[in-house]
Amino acid sequence: MNNLQLGGRSVKDDFPNLSQHNNHMARFLTLEMYNKLREHCTPNGFTIDDVIQTGVDNPGHPYIMTVGCVAGDEESYEVFKDLMDLVIQDRHGGYSPTDMHKTDLTPENLQVWQHFCVDDVDVEIYKIFLVLKGGDDLDDNYVLSSRVRTGRSIRGYCLPPHCSRGERRAVERLSVEALDSLTGDLQGKYYALKNMTEEEQQQLIDDHLLFDKPVSPLLLASGMARDWPDGRGIWHNDNKTFLVWVNEEDHLRVISMQKGGNMKEVFTRFCTGLTELESLFKEKGEAFMWNEHLGYILTCPSNLGTGLRAGVHVKLPIMGKHPDFEDILKKLRLQKRGTGGVDTDAVDGVFDISNADRLGFSEVELVQSVVNGVKVLVEMEKRLEIGEPIDNLMPSAQW
Repeated sequence: MNNLQLGGRSVKDDFPNLSQHNNHMARFLTLEMYNKLREHCTPNGFTIDDVIQTGVDNPGHPYIMTVGCVAGDEESYEVFKDLMDLVIQDRHGGYSPTDMHKTDLTPENLQVWQHFCVDDVDVEIYKIFLVLKGGDDLDDNYVLSSRVRTGRSIRGYCLPPHCSRGERRAVERLSVEALDSLTGDLQGKYYALKNMTEEEQQQLIDDHLLFDKPVSPLLLASGMARDWPDGRGIWHNDNKTFLVWVNEEDHLRVISMQKGGNMKEVFTRFCTGLTELESLFKEKGEAFMWNEHLGYILTCPSNLGTGLRAGVHVKLPIMGKHPDFEDILKKLRLQKRGTGGVDTDAVDGVFDISNADRLGFSEVELVQSVVNGVKVLVEMEKRLEIGEPIDNLMPSAQW
């Protein structure tokens, strides 16, 4: 920080040019705010320039509205709250600095369909959705796979944009020790990236099991790719249905996945594994970053709260071309990607559909929104296949 005071430079000399930028950070960072915040840093030495660098280097993104800032440690959200609170409120639908987050990792709380938010629902369609089983019967003819993932950060260690090599290796060591204690259906093995061949890594990536190499400019600008692949790896159970990524964008990415449309089974495994993992860390005297306002603390403000992304790969070749598809997704509180990730398009009409929200909703609520929304989308696809209208299935307002 002392460098900012050398050479007689004013704040204007160091303030980034954001005139062509379109991300959440750029909407709110003013010269006055920058001047105030550049006088501060976290106890670990993370500065406002570290916070915003990824948003400065990446003005926009063709597929998503990026956040434009990251945290380097748990304290970043407090030290730089003048900016972070505004970004969080903008990204998470008005979530205010006084709001409290809620957590629910109880799969039994997934509900049978109780309410269908459309105008003039006919009796036949109402009955179709009334018999929902709480997420265990998404149509396998359309839903190819189901997945639930989240992130976790270990308290006392810097996050990936700012951690040292030693911290990264310590996170890996702690994580492997905990994961190796899982038993039963969750029992598995850890594979360090540094010990894999290029061919082995690519096969895991192609199988949608492993995170890709750090080529994204968002990751590179934030510093998350330093020392690659040291301290990184993947752990998975023997059935490859429960996975943990170590030291990618967060300390841990916990994933439950399987073929087909039984989202409740996927979510149940997710909750069981995550709960057991947290208990194992507590036994070692470690804790995950969490507070009542922001929920679970992760690197990107977009993933605060639950950090949860529940998604399916679903075939919607006709519905995906419908002129109202984007608006329908918005009203269902869903988002779409290609099956290859955020930077890809749908192939052969197969979309990755997931919840748009993270913060301010519980895990159960977010999984429920995906189950309910995908049910609607599949029913729309079926109707369009036989030339029937879908007008009475259109959500009239955001759920």
